[in-house]
Amino acid sequence: MELVRALCAVTGAVLVLATHVSTVQALLVPRGRLDWVQKRCDAVTDALFRLLAPRTASYEWRDRIRAVQTPVLLAMTLGAWLVALLLGYSLLLWAFTHDLTESVREAGSSLFTLGFQTTHGAGPTVVDFLAAASGLATVALQIGYLPTLYAAFNRRETEVSLLVARAGQPSWGPELLARTRVGLQAEEELPDFYRNWERWAADVAESHSNYPSLVRLRSPNPWSHWLVAMIAVMDSAAMLLAVSPSRAPIPARLALRMGFTALRQIADAVGIAYDPDPRPDDPLELTEEDFAAAYRRITDVGFPVERTAHDAWPHFRGWRVNYESIAYRLCRGLDVPPALWTGERASGEPLRGPFRPAVRTPEHPEGS
Repeated sequence: MELVRALCAVTGAVLVLATHVSTVQALLVPRGRLDWVQKRCDAVTDALFRLLAPRTASYEWRDRIRAVQTPVLLAMTLGAWLVALLLGYSLLLWAFTHDLTESVREAGSSLFTLGFQTTHGAGPTVVDFLAAASGLATVALQIGYLPTLYAAFNRRETEVSLLVARAGQPSWGPELLARTRVGLQAEEELPDFYRNWERWAADVAESHSNYPSLVRLRSPNPWSHWLVAMIAVMDSAAMLLAVSPSRAPIPARLALRMGFTALRQIADAVGIAYDPDPRPDDPLELTEEDFAAAYRRITDVGFPVERTAHDAWPHFRGWRVNYESIAYRLCRGLDVPPALWTGERASGEPLRGPFRPAVRTPEHPEGS
């Protein structure tokens, strides 16, 4: 029996150490990797919310349910750390108390700083102090983590909200280019626009890879989403470079490059495999017919082009191949709005183009 308790004490020490490593890696170390506790909690919560929001439900219903997924994930992760610490310290105390039930009571009393149970002796006192420090530090770190998380969320959502007027809702890359010709955005503003989105993508790359729970935080508006917005901006830049290369500003190329770099950093953090050096002629899920339809959309409103749709397609494909596979896997996994050019959904629901409100004026109150 003494040997069993000794082995349990060693197991408890290893469990406590592993839990502290997980906490530090998740909340303090800026490395952009899900640790073993986060991976399992994320898998469990995702499975739970797939049951609560089945693919047969409408998108609005699924979005309403999934809006609370990240808070549940954070609470479950904190709970998993505390349960692991409780179990670890209980096994450590068992070597001194020789009573497993009393060990659990004492570990819980110390871990949550209640102080109603203690065992006299140097060994149990040290364990009690360590348990109290562990519980306090773990909860404090998680609380301190939340302001950083929501500050990054607020920075992200500002640009996503601003994109609605420029690229529609849900956002679509060709729509952004088309609206430069109908008075909603001046073509001269595109360099500054792409410059801002390059910095936005860099911010998202840093924050979402270091704090992967941000990936699942959804926008307040169900038809807005950071991933759809990112794809739309990258598609607009890729299309601009493909159809009108001499008019495309340098910031468009930089924003596109930073965009797919950000997606790759996020893919590394959440464990999505991808080809780091794809060929420009690799196949896409997006078809040339889809591209031709978008080409007609921008040319119908007078957007200046230098290449035909057929000639521009290989150039557009050469850009999009860098990010499409990651973007589509994230879109399916996160159940983002079914926007155009974001891939087919498991639910089978049709993809939706951006809503275009009627233009109403005093001369034409019915709108056009």
